[in-house]
Amino acid sequence: MAVLKLPFLLLSFPLLLFSSISAVDFLFNGFNSTAVSLYGNATIESRFIALTNQTNFSIGRALYPSKIPTKPPNSSSPYPFSASFIFAMAPYRDTLPGHGLVFIFVPTTGIEGTASAQNLGFLNFTLNGNPNNHVFGIEFDVFANEEFSDPNDNHVGINLNSLTSFVTGEAGFWSDGGGADSFNRFRLNSGENYQVWVDYSDFQMNVTMAPVGMKKPRRPLINTSLNLSGIFMDEMYVGFTSSTGQLVQGHNILAWSFSNSNFSLSESLITTGLPSFVLPKDTFTKSKGFIAGVTAGGFLVVCFIAMILGILIADHRRKARLRAEMEDWELEYWPHRMTYQEIESATKGFAEENVIGIGGNGKVHKGILAGGGSEVAVKRISHDNDGMREFLAEISSIGRLKHRNLVSLRGWCKKEKGNFLLVYDYMENGSLDKWVFDCEERNMLSCEDRIRVLKNVASGVLYLHEGWESKVLHRDIKASNVLLDKDMNGRLGDFGLARVHGHGQVASTTRVVGTMGYIAPELIRTGRASAQSDVFGFGVLILEVMCGRRPIEEGKPPLVDWVRRLVVEGELTAALDERLRKKGGWNEEEVERVMHLGLLCVHPDPNTRPTMRQIVKVLEGKIELDESESESMNAYLLQKLKSQGIWSDSAVGFGDRLHPTFEDFLQSSSTSISWSSSNVHGR
Repeated sequence: MAVLKLPFLLLSFPLLLFSSISAVDFLFNGFNSTAVSLYGNATIESRFIALTNQTNFSIGRALYPSKIPTKPPNSSSPYPFSASFIFAMAPYRDTLPGHGLVFIFVPTTGIEGTASAQNLGFLNFTLNGNPNNHVFGIEFDVFANEEFSDPNDNHVGINLNSLTSFVTGEAGFWSDGGGADSFNRFRLNSGENYQVWVDYSDFQMNVTMAPVGMKKPRRPLINTSLNLSGIFMDEMYVGFTSSTGQLVQGHNILAWSFSNSNFSLSESLITTGLPSFVLPKDTFTKSKGFIAGVTAGGFLVVCFIAMILGILIADHRRKARLRAEMEDWELEYWPHRMTYQEIESATKGFAEENVIGIGGNGKVHKGILAGGGSEVAVKRISHDNDGMREFLAEISSIGRLKHRNLVSLRGWCKKEKGNFLLVYDYMENGSLDKWVFDCEERNMLSCEDRIRVLKNVASGVLYLHEGWESKVLHRDIKASNVLLDKDMNGRLGDFGLARVHGHGQVASTTRVVGTMGYIAPELIRTGRASAQSDVFGFGVLILEVMCGRRPIEEGKPPLVDWVRRLVVEGELTAALDERLRKKGGWNEEEVERVMHLGLLCVHPDPNTRPTMRQIVKVLEGKIELDESESESMNAYLLQKLKSQGIWSDSAVGFGDRLHPTFEDFLQSSSTSISWSSSNVHGR
């Protein structure tokens, strides 16, 4: 079989050969309008497929124009196949990149039944997991979605009728060494061109990738047993899909081969002369003047820096030795450093019977410290870059924070060439979400207890924002991060994503972190966390706890949108957890007040949200504001709401307006809500 090879800039027609009814071979070294069928925002740009552009919340799909046979006649076993393609995820300057692309087999054309953003144009929440989908995909995902159990924000996964991957692997390749292979990571959305090889034979799936131009690595990235008999129909469409959300990047396919008869066809892909999508660096650093200046003075500067570094390194080592000897005084000013043997003994060798939870980095064990017999929880942090960042974040933030509504860090341990260990006070009653979602109706928290726990958490967040020497942004406020002590008091924990900065300063980070459903819209746009974005997460927590619904659930509208619609329809109490409504004994006005507060916290305009201090006042029943606070806030919010067109001067009742001012909210509640001491101070 002869294969036509042409440079990328010349027209390269697909080679299509049917040696029998089952044999399909095609090769694209560049694309034209007849090569593939395009859907959504997909276009042909300069001989490559641009699945997406700078449009937010868009979907792009490109499919081979006709179905290909995927099963022999009268057989359920799929044909073997081999595919290879070259892609590039192109970031745009000053824009946060996302979300990813998928190599797909689908039974129909078009993009019906799919959604954008984290759904990658592959499926939507309604169809997710449906065995009747008959869709297969290999995703290249650059956003970590907790609802899909993604391992990180730079991974490859195999998806079977679902947005949750059957198996995943971090993006990279295994280099072929003389001894043990070494794994080389790379960023999928760096703008670099990467080649992928997909080989399926004898119910074995191999996915391999490497930078373009490199020989196919001997060891695949993903190797797994996989029976596609129940997924594949007799004939399927094959191609690519991708999407953007608030996060935007280009998803480009530069070349593509497919065969179910010739597994060497991928060698005919042209890997030279391809366009580059890497963002150019600052041109000043490439100028001749800059280079000449650096060359002229570089030697003296390097010598001076080397001398200074030598002094600093020597001083650092001296201080490190001193720190290694610290014992007594660090108990007062810093969490106590424990020995690994001490923690191992407390957990009985990290026995399985002492496992009390599974965290993002591993298991959490219960332990009993020798001597005082104190119960503790031991959290293990993996020894990698993200694990190091999380370890340092928790040590540097929660380590020095002391508040009755925050989980206290008792100590820590860094095992040589192993894991980091954090030791916390043991919370006897586990996480809040267990008492809202994962318990029998007779054991679930009452309405009064839920409001009391929300008040506990609000006090803890207020301390983070205003009560310490620096401002601490938690950045991951949610029910699973709220723990309950023996007295069922709520304490906020898991400071792995926390960031600390001075009061009055703006957070410098531009990386979007958190959990989908709790992330404020402005955080997705700018990447900058703030006290207002923490307030948004707390508002989602209010609605989550009071409604007994997670922020995002399959087949249901997002929680925030659903509650807003009920407000407009005058049916806000219908959002209360159905089990609580059936049980009765709750105060309707009190519930409305708390849920109205939750809606105000998730207002799309961050400047319209209340501060944590105002939130605590409302939850404690102290609805009076200082005169200056009340006047300045009411004037600003009234002007803001009018400018957005969501305030009606003729509106009479608070329920007629979707987003009231905070002052109006307080006034509408002041005459109708009575807060008993049991709601505020105890069970």
